[in-house]
Amino acid sequence: MVRHVKALIVGSGPAGLTGAIAIAETLGGGQDVIIVDEGIEPGGQLPKQTHKFFGHEEFYASVRGFEIGNLLVKKVKSLEVEIIQQATVTGIYEDVITVYDRVNNIVNEYLADYLLIATGATEKFLAFKNNTLPGVYGAGAVQTLMNQYKVLPGQSFLIIGAGNIGLIVAYQLVQAGAVVKAIVEASSKVGGYAVHANKIKRLGVPILLKHTILEAIGSDKVRGAVVAEVDDAFRPIVGTEKEFVVDSICLAVGLQPNVELVAQTGAKLVYMPELGGHIPWRDENMRTTIQNVFVAGDLSGIEEATTAMIEGYIAGYNIAQEITGKSQEEKIQKMKDELSEFRRGPFSKKVRDGLKKLNIYFPAGGYREELQNNYGPKGKLRAVIECPQPIPCNPCETSCPTGAINVGGNINGIPHIDYEKCIGCGVCVTKCPGLAIFMVQENENYSIVGIPYELLPIPSKGDKVKLLDREGKYVADGEIDHVIPNNKGKTHIVYLKVPKGLEENVRSFSYFKKPEAFVCRCEELTREEIERTIDMGITDYEELRRVLRIGMGPCGGKTCRNLTLQILAEKTGSTISDIELGAYRPPTIPTPFEAVVKSVGERMERLEGKSDE
Repeated sequence: MVRHVKALIVGSGPAGLTGAIAIAETLGGGQDVIIVDEGIEPGGQLPKQTHKFFGHEEFYASVRGFEIGNLLVKKVKSLEVEIIQQATVTGIYEDVITVYDRVNNIVNEYLADYLLIATGATEKFLAFKNNTLPGVYGAGAVQTLMNQYKVLPGQSFLIIGAGNIGLIVAYQLVQAGAVVKAIVEASSKVGGYAVHANKIKRLGVPILLKHTILEAIGSDKVRGAVVAEVDDAFRPIVGTEKEFVVDSICLAVGLQPNVELVAQTGAKLVYMPELGGHIPWRDENMRTTIQNVFVAGDLSGIEEATTAMIEGYIAGYNIAQEITGKSQEEKIQKMKDELSEFRRGPFSKKVRDGLKKLNIYFPAGGYREELQNNYGPKGKLRAVIECPQPIPCNPCETSCPTGAINVGGNINGIPHIDYEKCIGCGVCVTKCPGLAIFMVQENENYSIVGIPYELLPIPSKGDKVKLLDREGKYVADGEIDHVIPNNKGKTHIVYLKVPKGLEENVRSFSYFKKPEAFVCRCEELTREEIERTIDMGITDYEELRRVLRIGMGPCGGKTCRNLTLQILAEKTGSTISDIELGAYRPPTIPTPFEAVVKSVGERMERLEGKSDE
């Protein structure tokens, strides 16, 4: 049977969810509204976003992406909107919409008075030699594996692309314990926010501008990469090649709108490079050239999750207005004003230029661009903001309990501090999505620098550390003075003791690397890792082998078995003779499958020959 609904929404990302909220609230409930999404959980890209969002608090500024997803989904469900997950809209016909339900392996049919298509975008790919090797990932795949499934797809990464996505994924990889060897960017400047670039540079990750990838090294999987400088026409410059030893290459080279379904409605498509490629022609109310078909989010032009949410509301209120006949113009205008505020800044210029071609106009300017030169009175514990670009963000302003911080009226303005009002509380440090605020105080014999911190382990008072500058380079030795932990999804503040005079330079730190004693060289297992696993209660050699793969490398345990038994004896208070030796399994050396198959083949031939006799 064909199911009839008043509104069908394709996509449960931020635009689809806010569109559903707007419609269901206006209708007094979502019984006649459904969302269809092919993911395993609602939220689109939000469940994999562990960073804090920019913008202002009405649209969840300083809240982590996955938490925003949870809040929106909770609101949608409270309005009794049905969300059908693991289901794909396979076709939009004149008389029916077909949806493949993967869970029940059935195709269902729908009719909808109105369609809101919010299918988002697909990652762009890049052509280079060996780009199909295992270990070449899109940034979205890396985030999905790492943040949703808790699987780190590699240990050492090369990131291609220095837009916001590339910078964010690089930072999250470091948080997860991976090594990011470099970020490669073909342009002459970083495409993402400077605050994102700065926080990754403080960790010692270089950003190679005017470079591109030429080749992935490896035959069975990625084992390295070759990059080279490019000229002004983005052509590789011969003789500038350099190699990186990595096991993973992460591509973050842009997005393109998913227009397949909106094209099936008969809506007009136009090519708009400023907005990501082909997009549906639509008006300021998000209506396409088909009267009952609306769009929102990255499908309508690549932008940010905040603007996707706003567009979802605009589309939803317009749909609800037509279904009910009740004016929603006040709410629609409020959302349009929000968009106007967000799109005034320099990062929205391409979007403004693209929308102008659709006869949709947004004003520019009206925000503060001047950096603050006064960093407050020395000797007073105070905040120092290092946010050098006009970007749409103001949680520092709205969170300050004394009103000491202001962004100058428009949300894109660069924040300034009134140091007569600043009390050194550090609230702004914990709220800043860009980790761009620090605490500074000069004392008689040393200075204190407070660092926003989101890595593990959380340092302890008295820990000796290496002090690093804005490029992640060593400045001096230092010590952890104290830590203000925050377990509510905000950011920890680590206060460092630094030599006097270096408070303007120190912006990060790292621990002194302890010399590692390797036990199993094949699997690169240290004594510390083995002891830690034994402390977890695994005191049997065979169990250690299953958990750590110790002794399962090319040498078959010849080097590490006895060392491991010694460690087991020491940790458990036993003697080596009391510990089970563990099985010696064939083959004793790595043997090619080809050799095994060849021997089986020859044996079969001999047996067939004997049967013929």
